[in-house]
Amino acid sequence: MSTKITGAEAVIKCLLEEGADLVYGYPGGAIMPIYDELYKYQDKLQHVLTRHEQGATHSAQGFARATGKVGVAMATSGPGATNLITGIADAQIDSTPMVCITGQVATHLLGSDAFQETDIVGISTPVTKWNFQITDAAEIPAIMAKAFYIARSGRPGPVLIDITKDAQLAELDYKYKKCTSIRSYRPIPLIDSSKVEQAAEVINNAKKPMIVFGQGIILGEAEAELKAFVEKSGIPAAWTILGLSAMPTNHPLNVGMVGMHGNYGPNVLTNECDVLIALGMRFDDRVTGNLATYAKQAKIIHFEIDPAEVDKNVMTDVAVLGNVKDTLAQILPLINKNSHESWHNEFKKKHELEFEKVINDDLNPQKEGLTMAEVLEQINIASNDDAVIVSDVGQHQMFACRYAKFTQTKSNITSGGLGTMGFALPAAIGAKMGVPNREVVAIIGDGGYQMTIQELGTIFQTKVPVKIVVLNNDYLGMVRQWQQLFFDKRYASTEMINPDFVAIAKGYHIDAKRVSKREDLASAVQEMMDSKDAYFLEVCVEKEHNVFPMIPTGASVSDMRLS
Repeated sequence: MSTKITGAEAVIKCLLEEGADLVYGYPGGAIMPIYDELYKYQDKLQHVLTRHEQGATHSAQGFARATGKVGVAMATSGPGATNLITGIADAQIDSTPMVCITGQVATHLLGSDAFQETDIVGISTPVTKWNFQITDAAEIPAIMAKAFYIARSGRPGPVLIDITKDAQLAELDYKYKKCTSIRSYRPIPLIDSSKVEQAAEVINNAKKPMIVFGQGIILGEAEAELKAFVEKSGIPAAWTILGLSAMPTNHPLNVGMVGMHGNYGPNVLTNECDVLIALGMRFDDRVTGNLATYAKQAKIIHFEIDPAEVDKNVMTDVAVLGNVKDTLAQILPLINKNSHESWHNEFKKKHELEFEKVINDDLNPQKEGLTMAEVLEQINIASNDDAVIVSDVGQHQMFACRYAKFTQTKSNITSGGLGTMGFALPAAIGAKMGVPNREVVAIIGDGGYQMTIQELGTIFQTKVPVKIVVLNNDYLGMVRQWQQLFFDKRYASTEMINPDFVAIAKGYHIDAKRVSKREDLASAVQEMMDSKDAYFLEVCVEKEHNVFPMIPTGASVSDMRLS
């Protein structure tokens, strides 16, 4: 049975049909009819007014990453819509399920350069999984159902739906049917059992196998399958930045992070393993370094849901397509139980070297100034390794990924592929709203913090009890590190003259403190974690402390520098 309602009300009903109960956004003229209906449904669908449309997308991302659900963001036409693009691009490259709804000028004005008209469908095409412009109210239910299905199915991603103002105001016979399939769209490839058998044979004959797992494990909800696979095979398992937390950091077979600032052992030994098993990761350039020298001695087995990622960067010997949850379950009975003890000893030796040259200095520095690693260690202690860490982009991000400890999945939220400064503060808001019973801590540099600092207003208005830690070295730290190492210390436009961050936080009625001495750090972190409300902690850290190890751009993983 259908009911006659406006297009604007249909949008709200569609959101509720898809289980959405939280929307981040910013109103404006072209989307006002939808906001008017939203006002009537506020007891069922909470709207969070962010202070910038980019903040809406990052909050929706944080919500999606912490919960596994589809995040929702809304904005008006023109600049409202274009302000969503950075967050949409971030979600696309990091495979985050998100539906963005934008208002648009009336259909008869399209293409006339009307006030606040922008071709957002054309602009967003390269950075969305799918997009569509609705000019007829009758299309709304089917297109909204399709949008949510595409966003969450297979390899997730962002979808944008642009709705003209006249389509929002017109009436339609409303009837909703969830989308469960689309002709010619196969979100999960069929599993080829012969490929699973080939992969098992290669793994069983390996002497020095190595696993690298990525976010595909988390998106595919394959954490239990990963654990079973690793423990039965005895294979050392390393992770990408977005794979972090899919497996507890203290697991004895977890050997650390690969990539430019990852751990020494898994990076260097990539070029010594005889079989490299990639699970739900895409061989990003920050992981591989110089492709001409990456794992050339190894047979490559790639477990992947997206056929476009296979052989894109690294040529595979065996490609196992499908949801990694299902493919790992299929291969598990076929692999032999093993321990690879002597091979594990190689990782232990490399870790001991890294500990001596890097880790010990990061955590037990002889210098007066605090290090970022010390701050992360205190957060681990105060949270019992159980916080959700939302990091921004830069040195602090690498320190967070290297030193944060996790016991459960979906605990590490960061901007990976796009590397978006300003991501963490709004993303932490979304994450905390998504998992209110978990402690959420944003780790941010003084540079990225000021890109979305206005979202303190969102925290003040919503009272979301997120914890904010700014690691302040008065520099754009990662760029400064590169300038020090590769540009003869010419610190061009990287020194920051910063405001009084504590005063700003207090201006938003958020409890705040600044710490610069080691003897004050532990108590300040504990005070922050004990707070039931939002809390801001500024930690003044060593100005020119660098993050190591490091693979220089264009270098091989074998050429990782410890200093």
